[in-house]
Amino acid sequence: MSHIPEAPHVLDEPRPDTPDGVPGTPVAQPAPVVRRPAAVVIWVAFAAILIGEVLDLLDSLVTTVAGPSILHDLGGSESALQWLSAIYTLGLAGGLLIGGRLGDRYGRRRLFLIGMAGFVATSVIAACSTSIDMLLAARLAQGMLGALMLPQSFGLIRDVVPRDMIGKAFGIFGVTLALAAIAGPIVAGLLVDANILGLGWRAIFAISIPLGVIGLIVGRTRLPESSADRTIRIDLVGCVLAVLALVALVFPLVEGRDLGWPLWCFGMLVGSVALLAIFVRQQRTRAASGRDVLVVPSLFGKKVFLGALAISLAFFTAFTSAAFILAVVLQLGMGLSPTESAVASLPMAAGMVLGMKASDRIARGRRQLLMGYLVAAVGLIVLVVTLTVGPVGAWWLAPGLLIVGVGVGTAMGPIFDVLTASLDEHEVGSASGLLNTVQQIGMAIGVAALGSILFAVIADRSGIEGYLDGAAAAYAIAAVLMVVAAVLTAVLIPADAADGNSDNGGAPTEAA
Repeated sequence: MSHIPEAPHVLDEPRPDTPDGVPGTPVAQPAPVVRRPAAVVIWVAFAAILIGEVLDLLDSLVTTVAGPSILHDLGGSESALQWLSAIYTLGLAGGLLIGGRLGDRYGRRRLFLIGMAGFVATSVIAACSTSIDMLLAARLAQGMLGALMLPQSFGLIRDVVPRDMIGKAFGIFGVTLALAAIAGPIVAGLLVDANILGLGWRAIFAISIPLGVIGLIVGRTRLPESSADRTIRIDLVGCVLAVLALVALVFPLVEGRDLGWPLWCFGMLVGSVALLAIFVRQQRTRAASGRDVLVVPSLFGKKVFLGALAISLAFFTAFTSAAFILAVVLQLGMGLSPTESAVASLPMAAGMVLGMKASDRIARGRRQLLMGYLVAAVGLIVLVVTLTVGPVGAWWLAPGLLIVGVGVGTAMGPIFDVLTASLDEHEVGSASGLLNTVQQIGMAIGVAALGSILFAVIADRSGIEGYLDGAAAAYAIAAVLMVVAAVLTAVLIPADAADGNSDNGGAPTEAA
């Protein structure tokens, strides 16, 4: 071992590290400066996270516009049209329960990149599908891989973005997703109609490939490593029970009408309730023995939170069905092209942005939710009236769609903060994850159940009248669901629930 000689100490000369050169009086050394990454590096890493969110949002929207073209090319029944949307949200809902826990165990960055890589791979399969069954399998896999990616986003944002920039980051996050929600269906319609390189509807999946590759490259090089806790045990039994319950609920709702509602369809619906009860009991038993769970069991004993789940389910069932029904009526009923259909749906998207931006200046917290649900219900009733007066053009629906959008946008902003406001701190993460899962379930049920009502009426009536009457019947039920959400909010949610301003700098609550 080499020896480093000490520097000679000269007593008669002033020491440079002492004030005024007085020996023996040390200078207080400044604290070491921790350099944070340059702003451009931070925002580039943030962009990788945004790409993951945009990929999920686009793939949840594009089949609504391109669905009729897909069926025309690959064949399939009307139930296949419903499955194109429902099977993606079903895979996402089932995976969300376990995706966050996998991120905790193996590291958020690793799971985010695995999910994105898988998403790109399944986009390739979807774009190359030669049958409707192959495409549906790819859509299911996309949803499951999206469930690995999405729960990591909020944690990664906190890892990447300094605390003084977090509010700006989540502001950009919200605006980007809002723009993607508006532009996504239009871009999908343009891609289908443009038929670039003869791809047709396949282009809506192919476009995710370069976007995902960019996200992978940036994420691999710029996202920081995140901690992993290998002591966490994944509750696979609970995950299987939850997925079986979801399948038992959604499958008969989609297939029941085509199959003539055999008894086993009703058996599956009853079985879904039984499986849910078994899941709750299994979570409580597992928690009592000190093992890791998917859902904090104390949530199941809180009537306010159970009511919040019902509110979220009713709201997202009604909202998602509105977009699906509109696309079917515009394309299959009125004969519009995918691009024309997407443009005709713009009033609802514009209304959502308007509602998100303006609503918190008028009301906050529970009142904002109530206002949103009731305004959306009014918009749906306007659509019912418009559709029942007789044959109408696409733009006759614009006023009702605009009102629905404003209502949905008003309620969307504070929904998670308000519905989790009365929970204990240790329950919030699990509750947010469960609410996100219920959101996806509602989206699947909306397409499955209300879509079946639409097609049932179409089967009984020929021509455009069948589509208009079917849409009116489905929108009437959606309006009832919005009113149910409003009533449950008024009865169950405390009047002093969160005012919509998160205490974490505007950041949404991270799902566990």
